Amino acid sequence: MFRNLCRRGKRRQRAVSSEAAAGDGGEAMDCVKRMMPYRIETDRLVLRCWQPHDAGLLKEAVDASLDHLRPWMPWAAHEPQSVEAKAERLRVFRGEFDLDRDYVFGIFSRDERLALGSSGLHTRPGDGGLEVGYWIRASHVGQGLGTETAAALTKVGFELARAARIEIHCRPDNAASASIPRKLGFTHEAIRREMTRDAEGTAHDAMIWTMLGREYPTSPAARTALAAYDVLGQRLF
Repeated sequence: MFRNLCRRGKRRQRAVSSEAAAGDGGEAMDCVKRMMPYRIETDRLVLRCWQPHDAGLLKEAVDASLDHLRPWMPWAAHEPQSVEAKAERLRVFRGEFDLDRDYVFGIFSRDERLALGSSGLHTRPGDGGLEVGYWIRASHVGQGLGTETAAALTKVGFELARAARIEIHCRPDNAASASIPRKLGFTHEAIRREMTRDAEGTAHDAMIWTMLGREYPTSPAARTALAAYDVLGQRLF
C-alpha cells in the first residue's frame, strides 16, 4: 500500500492537508511515498490488517479482557458487543487501511489461532507523523508483547511509512504502558491535561512520548527483527 506524504515548510501546521487538496498553489512541498505492509511477522507475533472473518477472535479477546481494559480504554464502555457488530467494525478497519486513512493491525499468535490484542499506526498526529497504539489481552500481559508490537510498528513507521515523527500516548498512572516507549528510546515530551477518558467518562491526563526520524537509527527499535509483506504477499523487508 502506497500513499504520498506531502509536508510544507516549518511554519505550516495541520491545515496543510486541506490546503493541498484544494490546490492552493502555495509553497513547494516535499513529497515522499508511504509504504504500509498488510502483514508483519516478529519472533512471537503476527501483526496484520484485520479482516471481517476475524470477528470471533477479536470478540473472544475483548470479552476475556474487559476488566483489564475498562480502566484505560474508553471504547470498552460499549462492550461486550455481538460478533456481528465486531464484523462491521472490522470492515471499517479494513476499509480505512485500504484507503490509506488509518492502519489498525490485529495482534495474533504465530499460528493465528489466538487474537492477542490490537494495535495501530494512526495518522491523527498529521504533518508526517504517526501514532503507535496497542492493547494486549489480559491473559498475556507481562510477557513483553506490547513492547514487541510497538517496536515492530516503530520500525515500520520509520523505514517503510517514512514518518518524520512517531508518538505513543498513555496515561501517567499506566506504568506498564509507559515503560514501553521508555524501553524503545522514545522521549517523554509532555503531559497533556485531561486529554483522554476512561470507560466511565472520567477525564485523565496523557503522557506524550515521541521519537524523531533522526533519533530512530540509534534506538532499540531499529534493531527489531521482523518480516513485512504487502497486500500481495510480497516481502518488503
